[in-house]
Amino acid sequence: MVTFGSKIWCRAEKLCRHMPIVLNTVLVFSITAEVSYLVLVEAPLEQALKKSEWSSTWKTLHLLAQYFMLGNITWNAWLFLKTSPSIRGVFLGGDIVGQGWRYCYTCETHTPPRCSHCYDCNVCVLRRDHHCVFFGQCVGFQNYRFFLSCLLFMWSGLLYAVVMNAEVFIVILKEGVTFHSVMLLMVPWIMLVTGQVTAQAFAFAFIADTCVIGFLLVSAFLFFHVGLMVRGQTTREWYSSRQPYSLGMLANIRECLGEHWFICWICPLIPSALPGDGINFKVTGSLEPVR
Repeated sequence: MVTFGSKIWCRAEKLCRHMPIVLNTVLVFSITAEVSYLVLVEAPLEQALKKSEWSSTWKTLHLLAQYFMLGNITWNAWLFLKTSPSIRGVFLGGDIVGQGWRYCYTCETHTPPRCSHCYDCNVCVLRRDHHCVFFGQCVGFQNYRFFLSCLLFMWSGLLYAVVMNAEVFIVILKEGVTFHSVMLLMVPWIMLVTGQVTAQAFAFAFIADTCVIGFLLVSAFLFFHVGLMVRGQTTREWYSSRQPYSLGMLANIRECLGEHWFICWICPLIPSALPGDGINFKVTGSLEPVR
């Protein structure tokens, strides 16, 4: 019998699981709205350009680039969440059980190499890389392409936002590096609570700071995973300094992004079938961990 307390606990657990997705969505659309405002209202155009017909063309091109990146971020994120990398619905039996296979006592089945159990998702994941806390789902064989593409467009979008917010930093530091300007850049919420700045100034400073911090974090994640991809490794294999499944740089990229790896990253709607099945992998090196 389900008690009232267990119902509350289940709802709280679901809320906690979806909270990072909600916060990321709010941040992405807040940054987009702020940058759109900067482009349409506060764009730093030269006086000659402002008076010419190129003003509207310049703004249109900026908005098109911005919403192209936003569309790719949201669509790749949606496909990442929609595409399950787990073993559910995958036939793992037969005579294929061999070297590198393990038995998962939680899922009560034999699992292939590079597959491991995720206790957050409560299921084994094919070619599991890690559990992404920002999306609340594991990164694995089927959804790795969408994860990388989402990171790529988040990186390019945040880089664009940082460049556009340079004007905000210039305005804040216009009177020099003072206690007021440093506090506004470092802890804008304290300045808002104490009544030192307006809500509009706080919003611009907070989003500008978020763009810089987000760009640095996403850059670290993106370059790390691109490095893993070209080496044919997962995060777990990187920890143990193993590289037993590397097929060469181009083949490794194809293993992650599919047969149309050279163009599929432009748009998530471009089909790119993965060459493997997530179960069988060609071994090219030692399976034993180095450390």
